[in-house]
Amino acid sequence: MVHHDYDLCVIGGGINGAAIARDAAGRGLSVLLVEAGDIASATSSASTKLIHGGLRYLEYLEFGLVRESLKERETLMRTAPHMVRPMEFVLPHDESMRPAWMIRLGMFLYDHLGGSRKVAGSRAIELKTHAYGKILKDGHEKGFIYSDCQTDDARLTVLNVIDAAERGAKVLTRTACTRLRCDGDFWTVSLRDLAGGRERDVQVAMVINAAGPWVRGVLEASDLALEGAGVPNVRLVKGSHIVVPRRYEGDHAYLLQQKDRRVVFVIPYEGDFTLIGTTEVDFQGDPITARISPEETDYLCAAYNESFSEPVTKDDVIWAYSGVRALFDDGKGNPTTASRDYKLYRHKDMQAPMISVFGGKLTTHRRLAQDAVSKILKMAGRPGAAWTCAHALPGGDTGDFSEFMQAQAKKYPWLPDDLLKRYGRSYGTRMDKFLDGSASLGDLGKNYGDGIYEAEIVYMARYEWARTAEDVLWRRSKLGLRASPATEKNLAAAIQSMNKEEEGGNEKSSGH
Repeated sequence: MVHHDYDLCVIGGGINGAAIARDAAGRGLSVLLVEAGDIASATSSASTKLIHGGLRYLEYLEFGLVRESLKERETLMRTAPHMVRPMEFVLPHDESMRPAWMIRLGMFLYDHLGGSRKVAGSRAIELKTHAYGKILKDGHEKGFIYSDCQTDDARLTVLNVIDAAERGAKVLTRTACTRLRCDGDFWTVSLRDLAGGRERDVQVAMVINAAGPWVRGVLEASDLALEGAGVPNVRLVKGSHIVVPRRYEGDHAYLLQQKDRRVVFVIPYEGDFTLIGTTEVDFQGDPITARISPEETDYLCAAYNESFSEPVTKDDVIWAYSGVRALFDDGKGNPTTASRDYKLYRHKDMQAPMISVFGGKLTTHRRLAQDAVSKILKMAGRPGAAWTCAHALPGGDTGDFSEFMQAQAKKYPWLPDDLLKRYGRSYGTRMDKFLDGSASLGDLGKNYGDGIYEAEIVYMARYEWARTAEDVLWRRSKLGLRASPATEKNLAAAIQSMNKEEEGGNEKSSGH
């Protein structure tokens, strides 16, 4: 009998791979999670930052997907209350696009499809007299309000990886899976350390390929049969967003109907900014190279300007980002109508169990992971009960979040309000890991500038696999929106020093 290094190798450190690794580790499997870049370095840090049912999918009769998404929204509000927050959305009504009765029916279904809910129900409003209508152009008379949730997609991914690691999973970032080979009843996984160039093989009993836009690329590089085996195709669709200085007061968002039947969100973002997105454009090429085009910027500005009285221009854009969604290719011609549901493909021709994940969306990551792990365990003839629905994500054991924040304010009265709020929302109860024992800002170590202190960065490096300034400023946080060049320089030097110290420690522990 061949010795296996791990029970399961999960390929891909996006939200689906992270959630799969967490679920599997919690069921007692020895897990290896492999990610070629940083955690959430591609699609999973480039979403619209929403946990939502997908109101517009009702129009395409995707009732099952919407129902599951709404249920998952409730689960995530319960298990990650610091990361998943309710938000009101205003939908200005345009009779020329969709009749009012259709929207009312859609809202009714949206309120009830998911069963019990923790958010407010929908209602109609008069925009001419309501505060939410004041910044809109004249002519918007009626509207609707419904509720969904906002999150930080990259941090949500990181939380899943933290939980996986603390349940025993081995996490390798900046490590590529270059080839899979089925050797009887086990897999040989070839790995390359992209930083140091080291290559090695590991033996695992099972594989789940959750590489997102690269899911078929993993299979092709491994010479696994794709033709005639029913392996699904993926449809690569680029979504781009722009961020502008804050356009209005309030914590509510807007959902704008477009003449091309799409919708564009306008969302309060990181306190001082407004997020506008997304586009949907078919994409070819390496997904890591995706960038917003001038045409997409013009589209998003025009979508905003169609409804709001004070226009935005491309000169107002202070940051833009793009990501490539790997949609399950259902053969539909319009990327807007392509399904956001997922398909778990079982590689039946292989003796050792393997599943490839096609499609999926941020909101349903936990359910996708539960289904994937249950399916591969069934293939392997192994037991393992589902568990993630009832267990909080790291930092999510806050209880009532408002009460938690009040308690933290009393515990750390010396913390400025904005820093307390950011720490609470980013880390939940885990903020105590780097604050406990501190009695002043001076106890947090060096101030790199713009409210970034050494204690937080050490935590990110130690517990969250942050290895570069970009990891810190744009994925573990969005502090890059405010950080000065001097702060970035200080931070880059500090992280480089931390990396060298860690490498030295690894060499000593290895006897070199």
